[in-house]
Amino acid sequence: MTEVFTLGEALGVVSADRIRHDMTARLDVEGAELTVAVGLARLGHPVTWLGRVSVDELGVRTLTVLRGEGVDVSYVRIDETAPTGIVIRQRRIGRLSHAVHYREGSAGSRLSTGDVPAEAIQSARILHVTGITPALSGYAWSAVHHAVKLARDAGVLVSVDVNHRPHLWESVEEARQALSELAVSADILFATQDELQLVDAALAGIPELVVTRGAKGASATVDGLRYDTQAAPVTALDPTGVGGAFVAGYLSALLDGLHPADRLKRGISLAAFAVASPSSWQGLPTRAELPP
Repeated sequence: MTEVFTLGEALGVVSADRIRHDMTARLDVEGAELTVAVGLARLGHPVTWLGRVSVDELGVRTLTVLRGEGVDVSYVRIDETAPTGIVIRQRRIGRLSHAVHYREGSAGSRLSTGDVPAEAIQSARILHVTGITPALSGYAWSAVHHAVKLARDAGVLVSVDVNHRPHLWESVEEARQALSELAVSADILFATQDELQLVDAALAGIPELVVTRGAKGASATVDGLRYDTQAAPVTALDPTGVGGAFVAGYLSALLDGLHPADRLKRGISLAAFAVASPSSWQGLPTRAELPP
């Protein structure tokens, strides 16, 4: 039986210093939920990832990666008429990068309510969703909310990562309304310090609020008690995807029955592994590699 069920979009990623000049580039696949799934699987947790993937080479690569990491992809839908979305990421100054997304009409954006398996979600311990997938299309929005309703009706813990991506929304107000509507359904809500203002209307009823603050560490407020931890000292290669890694660590510790302070420590640990790698998921640790 799966412990964590998650659903979302997978993207192809092309990374280079400067596309117009470079003769070579780095190719990867990524997605916030994909990173969470891989992070949990490497720590020994049964996890299921749902998405729509194309029959193109990037879609095949996505499934190859997930299967290779031990993630259950038995509910994935194969889309024969839509391509995999792509993001082109160019490094500019230091750790700063410039990203251009090509995802309109992608296979991932076509995830729909009919793709969501009720029994699989209702038998999981945790459903994890992000604010990225509902922004992709009306179909994807409905799929996420349907999954959340199934989980809540069955008493499954709902984990929500705000994951505000401004380029996916028409306006800040649209994002605020949609993300707050999603956040209010959370048993555990993950947000960055900057994202709190977007979902402030939903915060009062959240049983477990986890806030990440970059180099300043993270905090968790559980049943009215706040716990804090510092960021891990690490040489960062790429901060992209650090949020998904942190969530994977935190949820892993929650599943293991650890104290909130220890949940934060494991989240920070996985985030450090992620930023020290050029990939959002390839550098994530196994359980044997976790610090004591």
